[in-house]
Amino acid sequence: MTRLLSCLLALSAVGCAHAPPPVAAPARPNLSVYYPLAVGNQWTYLATFLGDKRVQNVEIVAEHGGYFEDTQHGELAVDGYGIKDHKRYLLRSPIEPGAAWTNVVSVASVEHYVILSVGEPCSAPAGRFDACVRVESKNRVDANTTLSAEFTFAPHVGLVKIKTVALTLGREIPQAELVLAAYHLVQGTPPTVER
Repeated sequence: MTRLLSCLLALSAVGCAHAPPPVAAPARPNLSVYYPLAVGNQWTYLATFLGDKRVQNVEIVAEHGGYFEDTQHGELAVDGYGIKDHKRYLLRSPIEPGAAWTNVVSVASVEHYVILSVGEPCSAPAGRFDACVRVESKNRVDANTTLSAEFTFAPHVGLVKIKTVALTLGREIPQAELVLAAYHLVQGTPPTVER
């Protein structure tokens, strides 16, 4: 028995001397795949704003300080956490259904985001895309009204759809919708689109 105990103690001492190396934290995925940002990238949307229909072109025209500016005066960047503008994350790690985050965009405005689905196909006039991510944002305006927005991102394409509604006293009142009609990316090979 003493000999067995001595062997176990010796083995445990050897085990302590050769502890396994610490496991590194998993790397965050590069979310730029969901919104390719490069000067010259272009997206054309069929837009509806409160019933008014038009075509809206968006092109990235400049980059400064890691932010890419578009022709609509929007500025987006991708960092280790997600895709963001100067006030909010539009898409944030981890990319899994139910993942949620909050953006405080002003003293009186807090947006609550949740990932609704991951990996499902989505379609628009620009084509059919696989492995899309749908995100919902809600922002309470007052005691009776909440603004809700749904964003659909396609890998290697960007935003495919944006739909906003006002939730007022149990009713959904459509506000705006953008649906991707065409796109052109200057970097990399454009994705294969099923039509």
